[in-house]
Amino acid sequence: METGSETIAQLAARLGREFAAGAQQADETDSFVAANYAALKDAGLVEAAVPAELGGRGAEIGELCDMIRLIAHGCSSTALAFSMHTHQVAIPAWRWRHQKLAVVEPLLRRVATERIVLLSSGGSDWIGGSGKAEKVEGGYRITARKVFTSGAAAGDILMTGAVLEGETPPKVLHFGVPMKAPEVSVADTWRTLGMRGTGSNDVVVDGLFIPDAGVALARNAGEWHPLFQIIATIAFPLIYAAYLGVAESARDIAVEMAGRKPANPHAISLAGRMDTSLRAAQLAHRHMIATVEENAPSAETVNETMIGRALVAEHAIKAVELALELAGGAGFYRAAGLERRFRDVQGARFHPLQQGPQAAYAGSMALGLPVDKVF
Repeated sequence: METGSETIAQLAARLGREFAAGAQQADETDSFVAANYAALKDAGLVEAAVPAELGGRGAEIGELCDMIRLIAHGCSSTALAFSMHTHQVAIPAWRWRHQKLAVVEPLLRRVATERIVLLSSGGSDWIGGSGKAEKVEGGYRITARKVFTSGAAAGDILMTGAVLEGETPPKVLHFGVPMKAPEVSVADTWRTLGMRGTGSNDVVVDGLFIPDAGVALARNAGEWHPLFQIIATIAFPLIYAAYLGVAESARDIAVEMAGRKPANPHAISLAGRMDTSLRAAQLAHRHMIATVEENAPSAETVNETMIGRALVAEHAIKAVELALELAGGAGFYRAAGLERRFRDVQGARFHPLQQGPQAAYAGSMALGLPVDKVF
């Protein structure tokens, strides 16, 4: 696909419109949006977050969020799955720019030149870690089942970790898993309420050898590490850009459908409440981006990011609920696209930090209490 002089936002908007045609079929058949990933590669968006000096497009966090959000207007699943690759590139790109970390350069160059797709196993690899790492000669033997691995079928490297046995306190080792290794398989488990086209299947790792040199980090399990402060601060504006895009597209559909009928006070009120909720989500998301742009990840930026994440989730979900009500009975039909967006936006509830831990983190920060083990 020729990119020409299109900006990243223009590319994303155009692709989003193209992806819309197949979004319903992917939803109805639980099919991974593989063709859309091919289009994203052809458009050069796989390397959007790679610094320009390393062969990428050098996009900053705000541009990347717009990319994900605009893709979501057409296909929620593509946007959410692609946000997982995008944040796995944006994090080492940030470390290259701001920490001058040379070790990330080979990976970033591979993304730019080979257009490899990075996977994240999301919540299953959160602060507590998951999976088992057994120390063997020259490295570690890994056994794990990584759930919620969005885009698993299209991935080249799974950025993941495992808990090292026999250590006190328990340690989590971080490394990349080559998806083509014979010890790695994808289990077809993704049958869900929404975001059905993300292909977020389980990845099973059965006895994979990771050499000592392949371990990028060892950290204490169950405690916030500075790297996870970077991850949380940068990743979640990208992930929640997908849900914001879902809410924006639901709003537009509802306004178009409501415009076919004479206005009445009830519809006018619903439209006003819907736009108010959507604006709240948009403003909260802008705050998340502004937090990244401080370029100083810390316990405080995690708090601000997670407050933003909670507000985007709450108000995006509310905006879509109101959109469905504004559209009326016609919106209940699957062909309208609203009920799919209603289901897709529910996924905003389930990423870390979920409602309870987020409130505990924010409350602990407010009262000057430790947050190093709040997750």
